[in-house]
Amino acid sequence: MNTDASEKMRVVEIEEEPIELYKILKFENMVQSGGEAKFVIAGGLVRVNGEIETRKRKKIVSGDIIEFEEETIRIITK
Repeated sequence: MNTDASEKMRVVEIEEEPIELYKILKFENMVQSGGEAKFVIAGGLVRVNGEIETRKRKKIVSGDIIEFEEETIRIITK
């Protein structure tokens, strides 16, 4: 990850883990709907921990980093 991306990273707290990838995109308003979240994930447009992720229901846990378009978020549990 380059320094520009790390400067734009924001931390997202979740109540419990794991949570499915598409739900994170939807709840954090990175997409407009769950359907759109599933579409962009299936299209290979989302990275988890630096790797392209195409599984919509990929389990996300504390410490994971999600990248989509110009946004990067780090997941932590409360």
